[in-house]
Amino acid sequence: MEGPVKFVYEVDGENFTSAGEASISIKKNLRLLGYNPNIIRRVAIAMYEGEINMVIHAGGGRATVYIYPDRVEMILEDNGPGIADIELAMSEGYSTAPDKIRNLGFGAGMGLPNMKKNTDEMKIESVLGKGTTITMIVKT
Repeated sequence: MEGPVKFVYEVDGENFTSAGEASISIKKNLRLLGYNPNIIRRVAIAMYEGEINMVIHAGGGRATVYIYPDRVEMILEDNGPGIADIELAMSEGYSTAPDKIRNLGFGAGMGLPNMKKNTDEMKIESVLGKGTTITMIVKT
């Protein structure tokens, strides 16, 4: 049995202009593989929000995407400060982004809620001072 198609992306924590490159790449690859446009949209939104969060809050990280026939699994890992209160962070509008980030149009507190809305499963593991791993699954 063949394994999943795997893509790994390094997310540059210093560069807002490159944030979104992983989501664009996955979007193109899912198109080439013939996935439903709605699935592609959901994956792209979840990935983009995750990438932006890694840039804003964690100084970057790594996104690993596995494409299976029945699902797309995204694992976002960073070595940032961690999330102190995951339940609070999941609240729409809650943000710890500094003013300089908000002035750029980011940090509105919709990242994690949008990731959750666009996935079928989402799990957040975070350790203060160590980092955060978010696993998201979109069923195809």
